[in-house]
Amino acid sequence: MTPELLAPAGSPEALRAAVESGADAVYLGWGAFNARRGAQNFSEEEFAQSLAYCRIRGVRVFLTLNILLSDRELPAALETARTASRLGVDAVLVQDWGLFALLRAALPDLPLHASTQMSLFTSGGASEIAGDGCRRVVLARECSREETADICRNCPAEIETFVHGALCMCYSGQCAFSALVGGRSGNRGRCAQPCRLPYGVNEAAKNQRPLSLKDSCLASCLSEMAEAGTACLKIEGRMRRPSYVAAVTEIYARLLRENRGPTAEEQDTLERAFSRSGFTDAYWRGRKGPEMLGFRPENAAAPAAPASPRREKGRVPVRFRCRVKAELPCALTAEDEDGRAVTVSGPVPEAARTRPLTEEDLIARLGKTGGTPYLCRRAEAVVEPGLSLSASAVNALRRDALEALSAARAAPPKRRELDPPPLPEADCAADEPAFTVSVTTAAQLTGGLLDFRPARVYVPLELAANFPSLPQADTEWCAVLPRVWRDRDEDLLRRWLEKVRDLGVTGLLLGNLGHFPLVREGGWRLYGDYGLNVFNSRSLAYLGEKGLSSACLSFELRFSQIRDMRKLLPAEAIVYGRLPLMITENCLIQNSVGCRCDRPNVLNDRTGAAFPLLPAFGHRTEVENCRPLYLADRPDYRRLGLAFARLRFTTETPEECVRVFRAYRQHAAPEGEFTRGLYLRGVE
Repeated sequence: MTPELLAPAGSPEALRAAVESGADAVYLGWGAFNARRGAQNFSEEEFAQSLAYCRIRGVRVFLTLNILLSDRELPAALETARTASRLGVDAVLVQDWGLFALLRAALPDLPLHASTQMSLFTSGGASEIAGDGCRRVVLARECSREETADICRNCPAEIETFVHGALCMCYSGQCAFSALVGGRSGNRGRCAQPCRLPYGVNEAAKNQRPLSLKDSCLASCLSEMAEAGTACLKIEGRMRRPSYVAAVTEIYARLLRENRGPTAEEQDTLERAFSRSGFTDAYWRGRKGPEMLGFRPENAAAPAAPASPRREKGRVPVRFRCRVKAELPCALTAEDEDGRAVTVSGPVPEAARTRPLTEEDLIARLGKTGGTPYLCRRAEAVVEPGLSLSASAVNALRRDALEALSAARAAPPKRRELDPPPLPEADCAADEPAFTVSVTTAAQLTGGLLDFRPARVYVPLELAANFPSLPQADTEWCAVLPRVWRDRDEDLLRRWLEKVRDLGVTGLLLGNLGHFPLVREGGWRLYGDYGLNVFNSRSLAYLGEKGLSSACLSFELRFSQIRDMRKLLPAEAIVYGRLPLMITENCLIQNSVGCRCDRPNVLNDRTGAAFPLLPAFGHRTEVENCRPLYLADRPDYRRLGLAFARLRFTTETPEECVRVFRAYRQHAAPEGEFTRGLYLRGVE
């Protein structure tokens, strides 16, 4: 089956360009809650007009509500979705768990799609959200052909994959670089793209761009994507111009229609539309490496995108049946391929004075649908002999029929609207939080650290699985599951889980939706990590239903937002440590200086700031902030109702870990460079 072609529509002009160029569906932002808030987007009037325009032409429209939302924003986001549903939007893309649960309950007939911002890249994660009522899952861009095929086979929902456009170095939904460095959150649709700037790995920043990837182009892989089971191919680019949308959409529509790869001329057109040092298909091919890197110089000329949209393509086939009888108003029925049929009437025909109207004449006149969204595929006519009907009357009859058919096609489906369900009555707020500790190395687990008796100690699963035993301590031992993995890794993860259970680990820290089906039946105590992006009370309720006993809140929240959040689960916040900026499929160290992941490595920016690079499971990289978060001297975090306050140790020596824990016990003032994070200033 040919996949649906989904094109970006950052403006009404781009939407028309996409539709005229052969898109089967478009995705757009309307209102304040979407991941491309810098795009022109749509006014309410433009949104309603665009929905009608697309519905008439058989093009589906998906609304992006794919950002994290605070408790105060959820009611407005729900109203946005209500209005869109009433107008006939075909689906809504969502990132936030709380909004997902709210829409599923309040608008049960509105199809929901899991945005790539949900960070889904395994069969378990995709199936988990599908089981909660999600119709389609947009996979992480990093998934290969084989991985995508496995997920398509195992997930009951449709699978959507990106086919063309910009690639982020970080997994979507897991990037805090823009937020922590500049206060503009990618999770809130305000990414400033610091990844496109120069950096140096273990040296001063020069003209290297180790975080900037080429755009993806899978034009030569379309048959493979269809064979893998992909239901929808998505072109990235809501920030791009209409000419870009037209050029790229037209080529992909043609390739799908003709079931072939691109010619050299078509490939050149794609590159002239926009590229960064060319294109890459590496992730789809299961590869990674420095050959994926690319950028556009700051003084690069504006891209030239020759657009030649096939305006006849995509016109709606229609069938006419007309009756012209004496002494009766003439009648015309117009029917589309979906079975919608409308009938209109016109004047009573007169007796012919000269040449009478024939069935052939009438059929020829009815077929003149140029300048409309319709294409006459067949016309039938019954004309009694000796009658006359003017050409203008036939034209008016045809026009009235097509207008009535357009109204029928544009009519939104009827969907239920229910009251939002109330939040549970649970109150898990604490008077003051207990400290938890996460470590990165075995050396950090000293007796001096454990003497502080943290409520929990979080240890990476791959590290704990190699311990001969756990230190004796008055604490709960918890294993941290890898934030990124693949289906093929799950047998190894299960073996490690059995190993750490035997050592005495009783809790697991989950940072991805795909962790739940992996561990749910194991009898573990389950806790949520920051990778789940918990931003509101309804997210806590949703994750609590899934079995979490507590959850770490997003570190992009302000103190006031944390304070006002209903603590439907015991809530945790990171209060010390280098906050994670990125997790990348590419090993940044390997790409730049070769394999030396067993030694300290840093990413240097143009200001001289050094961001530690830590190896992550699967030969991936986690980029840490250049300065540690420090709150020991601030009483604020102790008054928010948090149950747990985490000290996150990454690059610290064993002695520094002990010193930091002691400082938090004593509410000591900071020493050296530090940051207050986003808790005071918040994010856009």
